[in-house]
Amino acid sequence: MPSGAGSGTNPIHNKKPKKQAKELDEDELAFKAKQQADKKAREEMAGKAKGKGPMNTGQQGIKKSGKK
Repeated sequence: MPSGAGSGTNPIHNKKPKKQAKELDEDELAFKAKQQADKKAREEMAGKAKGKGPMNTGQQGIKKSGKK
């Protein structure tokens, strides 16, 4: 018998109940608004940084000139 074909596997009976919409208080609304503002600011910063070249991440070490 293939898996999932046993008794009690009818998809109609396996549905989860719908989530109840919970009411948000002032603190939660303020927190969500702050999160949205932070996300928008991050996306804006990423857009600004996107056009520039690669960042020097310190992998090259100290650059030395050719002179001694």
